[in-house]
Amino acid sequence: MNKVKSIIITVIFAVFIFSVSAACYFKPDTDFSYSERRELLKRPKLSVETVTSGEFMNNFETYTADQFPMRGVMRGIKAFFVEKILMQYENNGVFRAEGHLSKIDNEENPYMLDYASNLFTQIVDRYAKDKNTNIYFSIVPDKNYFLAAKNGYPSLDYEGFISRMKEKTSSMKYIDVVPLLSLNDYYTTDSHWKQENITDIAEHLASEMGTDAKSSYTTNTLTNSFYGVYSGQYALPVEPDSIKYLTNDTINNCIVTYYDTGMPKTGNMYNMKKAEGKDPYEMFLSGSTPLATIENPASKTDKELVMFRDSFGGCLAPLLAEGYKKITLVDIRYMSSSFIGNFVNFENADVLFIYSTALLNNSTALRP
Repeated sequence: MNKVKSIIITVIFAVFIFSVSAACYFKPDTDFSYSERRELLKRPKLSVETVTSGEFMNNFETYTADQFPMRGVMRGIKAFFVEKILMQYENNGVFRAEGHLSKIDNEENPYMLDYASNLFTQIVDRYAKDKNTNIYFSIVPDKNYFLAAKNGYPSLDYEGFISRMKEKTSSMKYIDVVPLLSLNDYYTTDSHWKQENITDIAEHLASEMGTDAKSSYTTNTLTNSFYGVYSGQYALPVEPDSIKYLTNDTINNCIVTYYDTGMPKTGNMYNMKKAEGKDPYEMFLSGSTPLATIENPASKTDKELVMFRDSFGGCLAPLLAEGYKKITLVDIRYMSSSFIGNFVNFENADVLFIYSTALLNNSTALRP
């Protein structure tokens, strides 16, 4: 009887291994993981060179993990076990507190602060010096500023971080937006702030830069649910967010020009095609765009703004359009700083560097 049981178990195990192996081999490769917001590794090239160098086996291990059948289900089971059974305080580096998902903070990296401040100074010295410009700097805190420490999670020393960054950019006028923010101004499943909650931020920034961006808006809501970047990394079911976006006559009548390929292309302030895509937040000024301009034909001022920004600036810039004739948006994550002078006019302009603490603490993403 024991021998029969052993045979049955062996056959079942062999069938399982064979079935999984066959599924792995014949399953078409998946290009993109929408839950994780990343490209998945394709089958590595098999050759004598890649085998002898060890490259094939290193890539093949990652490839099999990325392309494993029912990978999403397996990630969910693992996440459930980690959080509900092992009772660990984080899952895949993401934790849940006060109805929000957030990522465990990295430690402060002094080199990153030096890199960012030096790069900003070089840009100002190279392009804005003697151009009658006004230089401003502002920092957007990660939502962990309001969430992590008080819930017992590791947290960056945000007050110290901001203070040290201000010291390193002391030649710029600092505009403090932290007192105007709270946890509720951020999406629950994502790192970004909500456009409908930052009209006071836009008004404050504009006022400090000597213009007026006060306006009334119509609030619009996307019909599709928004599962932010943390929801996929968390791998357990969560309630989605809703993306709201603001419009008025000024925003509707602005002329928006994108320079994705170097050639100007007129587009919309809100990209509704991307609103239906893998990351709906990219609807704001078409997401990651190296260079774009917003022109306000009905502007009551001749003031112009050059805004160096990360993804937080995408939904902020439309709210500043009321106060400027032209806004030029520069994202040096995707455009080398050495090319800026070919496209951007700094003469008599306000210049605003506004970045999140997350980007400043990983500032080598900014291109010199």
